[in-house]
Amino acid sequence: MITPALLTEIRGKFAHVDTCPFQGSRVFFENAGGALTLNAAVETSAKFAAIPDNQGRDNPAAHALMDIIRDSKVAAMDWLGASGGQVFVGESGTELLFRLIRTAVAGTSGGVLLGSTVEHPASRSAMAHWAEKLDRDYRLVSHDDALGLVSADAYAAAVTPDTCVATILHTSPVTGMGMDVVAISAAIRAVAPECFIIVDGIQHASHGLVDLVAADVDGYVISPYKVFSRHGYGVAWVSDRLTALGPEQLAGGPTASWEFGTRDTGAYASFHDVVNYFDWLGGQVGDGETRRDRIEAAGVAIKAHEKTLTNAMLHGTGNLRGLAELAGVHIVGGIDNPAREGLVCFWADGVAAADIVAALNAEGVRTHVRKADHYSGNILTPLGQSAAVRVSMCHYNSEAEVARFLSVMAQVLDS
Repeated sequence: MITPALLTEIRGKFAHVDTCPFQGSRVFFENAGGALTLNAAVETSAKFAAIPDNQGRDNPAAHALMDIIRDSKVAAMDWLGASGGQVFVGESGTELLFRLIRTAVAGTSGGVLLGSTVEHPASRSAMAHWAEKLDRDYRLVSHDDALGLVSADAYAAAVTPDTCVATILHTSPVTGMGMDVVAISAAIRAVAPECFIIVDGIQHASHGLVDLVAADVDGYVISPYKVFSRHGYGVAWVSDRLTALGPEQLAGGPTASWEFGTRDTGAYASFHDVVNYFDWLGGQVGDGETRRDRIEAAGVAIKAHEKTLTNAMLHGTGNLRGLAELAGVHIVGGIDNPAREGLVCFWADGVAAADIVAALNAEGVRTHVRKADHYSGNILTPLGQSAAVRVSMCHYNSEAEVARFLSVMAQVLDS
C-alpha cells in the first residue's frame, strides 16, 4: 500500500531521514529508542517556544492558546479511538505511567495488583513501588520466552476476582512483539470486571492502531518522541472512572483535572501534527470519510509496510541472505512471529552484540545494544544472554536500507 513514490513523499516529511547532523549519511534503525521527528513538529515546537503568553488569561493570545489545546485534545482522542475520558500531557511517558498507576493503587483498598514479566520497568517499577509502600499483593504473569510476549490465556490463568489494578504492555521494545490488549483486557474483566487496567503504549504507538473503545481499559500512555514528535512530554488518556478516584490536584483546584501548572501549548500542538500526519497518510492509502477512518487506514498501511521490511531483514532481499539464514544468528521471539511490530532483536554466536553494533555504526547503520540490565534483563536473562542487537524500523524505512544492513552483517559475521 506504500508505493515507492509514496515512500519518497513520506520520507520528505521527516527530519534527518537519511543523514545524521553529527555523523553524516546513515540508515536509522534505532526507532525504538526514538523515532524520526516530523518537520511539522519541529516547526510547531519552535513557533510556540517563542510565544510568551500563558493560557487562562483574558487576552487574544491566551484565548488562541486554549483553542489550540482544545483542538489538539480532540485530535488526540480521534487518534486513540477513544469515545470518552480525557487526554492530557505530562513530563514523559514514564512519569505518566507512574502517576496513573499511583492514582489507581492508592485509590483502591486491598486487592491484588497484576502485571507481567514482559513489561518495561516504567510500569513494573511503579507497581512494585506502590505495592511495597502500601503493603499490597503484586503478582506477575510470566511471559513466553520463546515468543517474546504474554498471552491472554496467561493473564486469564492468573487473574482473581480481587484483582483491582492491572497493567499491560502493548508492545515490547526489546522483543518487538505486540500483545493482544483487547483479549487480555477481556480476560481480566471476565473475572474482575471493576479492575483498573492501565496500558503502556509507548513502543506500539508508531507501529499500528490504538483502539481504546475495543480495548476497554482505563489508562493508555505514549511517549510522543517515539511517534514522530519530540522529547520533553508524554501523552496520557484516562477513563472517567479512573479520574473519579481523585488524582492529585492543587487545593481548591478542579478535581477532575490531571493537569498541573501551565501547559506547554507546543506539546499539544506538536502532537496534533502527528495526528495530522496519520490523517494525511490515511488519505494517500485509502478513501476514508472521517479523520478516524483515515487514521485506521494509515495504521493498516504502516503495519503492512513494516512487515515487508522485517520479512526482508529475516529472509533476505535481492541476493543478500537474511538474518535467519546467517549461521549462528538467533532471533528473539522466533523467526516468523506474527506479533512482531517493526523490530528484530538478535544475537550471534562468537560475535559480541556491542561489536556488531559498532561495526554497523562504522558503516552508517544505526542500531542499538540491549543489555541484560534493569531495562531488558527480564527478556534477555531467561534466554541466557547478556546482550542482544536491536534493529528497529518504522514505515519510512526502505528495503534498500534493509539491504545495506544485511550487506554489512554479512561482512561482520564472515570476518
